[in-house]
Amino acid sequence: MKKPHRLRPPREDLVDAVVLEVHGLVHDQGWLADRALERALRRERGLWANERRAAAEAVYGLLRAQGQLDWLLGGAPDLVTRYAAWLVRSGGASPAEATRRLGVAAGPLAGLERAEARLAAVADPIERLSLEASLPRWIVERFVAELGEGEARVLALALNSRAPLTVRSNLLRGDREALRVRLAAEGVGAEPTRHSPWGLVLDGRLNAFSLPAFREGLFEIQDEGSQLIALACGARSGQIVVDACAGAGGKALALAAEMHNRGTLHALDSDADRLGEARRRARRAGVDNLRIRPIAAGPEASAQLQDLAGRADLVLVDAPCSGLGALRRKPDARWRLTPEDPARFAGIQRELLARFAALVRPGGRLVYATCAIGRTENAEVADFAERELGLVPAPVAQTLGEERARALGAAGGRVELLPHRQGTDGFFFAVFERRK
Repeated sequence: MKKPHRLRPPREDLVDAVVLEVHGLVHDQGWLADRALERALRRERGLWANERRAAAEAVYGLLRAQGQLDWLLGGAPDLVTRYAAWLVRSGGASPAEATRRLGVAAGPLAGLERAEARLAAVADPIERLSLEASLPRWIVERFVAELGEGEARVLALALNSRAPLTVRSNLLRGDREALRVRLAAEGVGAEPTRHSPWGLVLDGRLNAFSLPAFREGLFEIQDEGSQLIALACGARSGQIVVDACAGAGGKALALAAEMHNRGTLHALDSDADRLGEARRRARRAGVDNLRIRPIAAGPEASAQLQDLAGRADLVLVDAPCSGLGALRRKPDARWRLTPEDPARFAGIQRELLARFAALVRPGGRLVYATCAIGRTENAEVADFAERELGLVPAPVAQTLGEERARALGAAGGRVELLPHRQGTDGFFFAVFERRK
């Protein structure tokens, strides 16, 4: 009898080919890493499960470490040399093994043996943290300015950890405990999330999409912080609810479950393809009160939404943002972002808030959210909503509950989630009511 593939050592040549292909697509053609990896793995159907895991870990690990590796190697190396350096630093290979495995010159790898001493010798603390955490200097400068050097260090290093595999139980199909029991029957261990009443943390090495429980719509993959944003919305049966930047529908599905499929949930977005994905996910989840509405990306969207003006009980504006809070899951984003991006996104966020606040009825609620870190896209935009849009802060304890709101450090209707504090991705959300 053949051994199961999971017991076989991975075939290094096949793993290496996938890693280098994906990095070529990311660096040379501007692909997003997750989409490039998905394309490569879809084509290489003969890979074993452990080879797929090894390729994914190397792809994301190499992207996280890129800045540090390039500095240690003395400049921007070719992709193969950079990958060889990652194998030495993080993949358990010796310089000789990496040289043999990838056919690179041994010289550039020799200095890696003194890497820690070289990093420790960097005199400038900002530059040293930038290199240790493999983050662009401007990101580290922003973290230090807002959090202080000590906490900025903890945050920066946390952004280089692997994010947990967190799922949200679909309450339309059963509660969290029922899902945990079902997953156990499928051989999958799961632990309750720390803050979300809906979430479970699964073994991050498995392919959750292949589980029968997923195909039957019993859960969705969703970070715990994202679940908490949906919980803070307080959607209820019979309401008119608008998810104004719905994308592929992750939060919309959670809102639908809170509404028990009763009422009307409008999913808006200017990306029709992503809304198509939301429609497919809704069918799997048993959601039938979702109304998909593609809208224009600019000011002309207001005319398209006149039927909802002043009528919505709840509007969620999960706005486009820099994504600094999601660097654990999208490590390549750190190399695409520029120092000007937070302010650029803040301008877009203010515009969207003004547009969608007009949909909220008097006494209704608006929730503003981002997966960004920092005042520019979060507190300052929330200040704008209070100052310019006739919105007033609403206590998040009304929807999160007093104990949970206190544990999350809620203040003035606002919550900031950070990986090193709550274990979630980095998120911000603020809850408002319209008084006039």
